[in-house]
Amino acid sequence: MIAHCLASEAVMKRLAQHFGENEEEWGLCGLLHDIDVEITNADPYIHGTKAEELLESLSLSSEVIDAISMHNEISAREPRHTRLQHALAAGETITGLIFATALVYPEKKISSVKAKSIVKRMKEKMFAASVKRENISECEIIGIPLADFASMSIEALVPIEKDLGF
Repeated sequence: MIAHCLASEAVMKRLAQHFGENEEEWGLCGLLHDIDVEITNADPYIHGTKAEELLESLSLSSEVIDAISMHNEISAREPRHTRLQHALAAGETITGLIFATALVYPEKKISSVKAKSIVKRMKEKMFAASVKRENISECEIIGIPLADFASMSIEALVPIEKDLGF
């Protein structure tokens, strides 16, 4: 979980750079996107509500709180409205696919993953179980083609791959 959150932080910071947005705020969204899962032990009855209380107590902007709350799997049925919400859905999801792709390589390195492998995995019937295609496709809603998004995400992760356990 920690590696996934660190990876999501790196990808979100890279997306913020791309769009000229606040890197620290976007990175924080990536880092904290699964906070509700952690503090509730994934209890579906309180999942999403406790995180919002905690985030509000930290005096985070409403945009950050909304994006993190929108990530919540229970609220994922609600439409996303902001570029940050779409970016977080895509950004945190691609890390799972990059990890899954890296694990099929003998060296198990993120730096060995190619964008075309990510695109190929997106088209496979046996898709990574924890990765939702529709969330990764959110990158196209914000104007980044999937292959470019995969390349950008891999580039964001290579400098921290040792921190991620690869």
